[in-house]
Amino acid sequence: MGDDALLEGLNAAQREAVTTDAAPLAIIAGAGSGKTRVLTRRIAYRCLRGRADPPHVLALTFTRKAAGELTARLRHLGLRDHVAAGTFHAIAYAQLRGLWSDRNRPPPQLLERKVRLLARLLGRNPPAPPVEVAGEIEWAKARLVPPGGYAAAAAGAGRLPPLDPARMDDLYQRYEDEKRRQRMVDFDDLLLLAIRAMEHDHDFAAAQRWRFRHLFVDEFQDVNPLQFRLLSAWRGDRPDLCVVGDPHQAIYAWNGADPHLLRDLATHLPGTTIVELADNYRSSPQIIATANAILDGGAVRGLRLRATRPEGPAPVVRSHEDDASEARAVARALLDRHRPGVPWTHQAVLTRTNAQAVLIAEACRRIGVPVRVRGQLPFLELAEIREALRAMQRDRAPLHEQLAALEVQLEQARADEDDDARAARSDADLDRRRNLEELLRLASEYIAGDPSPTAAGFRAWLSTTIGGDELQQPADAVDLATFHAAKGLEWPIVHLAGVEDGLVPIGHARTPEAAAEERRLFYVAVTRAEHELRMTWAAQRTFGSRVAKRRPSPYLDELGPLLDALRAGTEPVDGREHLPAVRAAARQRRTTARRAGASAAAAELDPSDQPLFDALRTWRTKRARAAGVPAYVIFDDKTLVAVATRRPRDQVALRAVPGIGPVKSERFASELLAIVSRHTG
Repeated sequence: MGDDALLEGLNAAQREAVTTDAAPLAIIAGAGSGKTRVLTRRIAYRCLRGRADPPHVLALTFTRKAAGELTARLRHLGLRDHVAAGTFHAIAYAQLRGLWSDRNRPPPQLLERKVRLLARLLGRNPPAPPVEVAGEIEWAKARLVPPGGYAAAAAGAGRLPPLDPARMDDLYQRYEDEKRRQRMVDFDDLLLLAIRAMEHDHDFAAAQRWRFRHLFVDEFQDVNPLQFRLLSAWRGDRPDLCVVGDPHQAIYAWNGADPHLLRDLATHLPGTTIVELADNYRSSPQIIATANAILDGGAVRGLRLRATRPEGPAPVVRSHEDDASEARAVARALLDRHRPGVPWTHQAVLTRTNAQAVLIAEACRRIGVPVRVRGQLPFLELAEIREALRAMQRDRAPLHEQLAALEVQLEQARADEDDDARAARSDADLDRRRNLEELLRLASEYIAGDPSPTAAGFRAWLSTTIGGDELQQPADAVDLATFHAAKGLEWPIVHLAGVEDGLVPIGHARTPEAAAEERRLFYVAVTRAEHELRMTWAAQRTFGSRVAKRRPSPYLDELGPLLDALRAGTEPVDGREHLPAVRAAARQRRTTARRAGASAAAAELDPSDQPLFDALRTWRTKRARAAGVPAYVIFDDKTLVAVATRRPRDQVALRAVPGIGPVKSERFASELLAIVSRHTG
């Protein structure tokens, strides 16, 4: 393919991104702006022009699938010489294997799953699930935090680990020691070992930099500090680096990614040239106006998308009495929008959590709408569900007693997760709880229809009700996916279900950074839609056997003025004329929520408790400043009011205060009890 053919169909900004000799180069590619097209054409263009040598090109991606697609596209563009494409881990491992072979060193054993080793270290009746501990270690390594530094780093980031920070630090060290004793390395170690080799072995570094002279990185907003350090080592002092990404689609900070690395790349790499791709070729103007308004309601604003496609219908918001009604309505909407000759795959239902999809899938199957789950294991294959069902079958107690015990465990978990604790809980932790709550809901369905319910009967009922459908997912079906799993995908019609406060944004996103990521995640979900966007929420939702009242997402309040105008057909369909109203609604929501929280807490106080409450707030302020976190990460006003009114005298009484979980009780008990003692006669 010649130069002209490579540039055919590109707009001015895309042409600049493909042809510029600027280096380092950051291509800020908005949703639907042709990111992959531009990246592959830039690689091909530079190679065909002799500005890059294909055997010396390295294209870094985040999945093997993405690497394979990139390679296939380059071959389609006429680049027959091999270009190395792979993940950070795959490239690092290949380099290390070569190093070990050259030096006649036996390679260490690769530990593919941390959980098994951590389970042994935690022992019987572990104080925390091994998978949660593994997640914290992965977060620490992604942030270049070594054992011994975890506690301070976690406090600074506002995280609440599954164990007391000191115990978590100790377990982290024991994990590293045990790997070293067994000559094992995990996937994160591959990057650390590659960095060490690049930074301390000059011959090895020179060979790798000679091998890979032209570096390209896709989805750069998902890079974490560990990967960035390795990339810097591979690059050395050479400027030939091109990164592509979108800060507005950075949705993995909770897992260690640092969105500021792309946003502030010019600071990290002086002389970086930035090219912005703002033209969206995926979505209608109405959907683009909605997406821009979501970002405009946040504190950080940047590139605004420009629509290039024909007009479409205004996004629709519908409320429903409860989650079951919502599921039935979504299923009916899917059926109503299906047309002869149009595949079911033109529609998708996106939810914030995995567990929400089960009820929707049931409703769809009842009326003949085929569905398939994207980006996650089938419900019955989830580890927590398998474990719960095995435990039920081992237990000789009646099924209703087992379910009651599970409900008590989940209630305790919910009680432990006060507003402050939720600020640091991971999505994985919440998903596990939501999945178990969904198992309880399904158990209620089973018991209602079986006069003699048993654990074995429940397992068989699950297999026939949802198991068979999950194992035989049809090729042509409506996609069910979480917001996270939908990233990188697109559909003509998208249904967003459960757009409620506590889900969108998620309830545990209480730090400014987490709240900003939730807004970006909603933006990602909205921009998956090409032509039609429908959003629903339920006035009450069932979690296990508990029914909770719900409110619409605050994002829907912000979008209200714009959506009203779009439905009325106001021109032009850009959203800019409604920007002041959107921003004002966002500011008012934040101010009202902040003031309402403070006034509601203060209103509960008896005048005699005010001095103790004030002392507790003063202590909290000092603690928050020392840790470098917002005050509510330590405790919120509601919890301090409960302490001031209950005046606990010992750790058992303190642990019973709503909002004080076991971790915070262990961490702050002595200080809180001392303050209470000084103010209690």
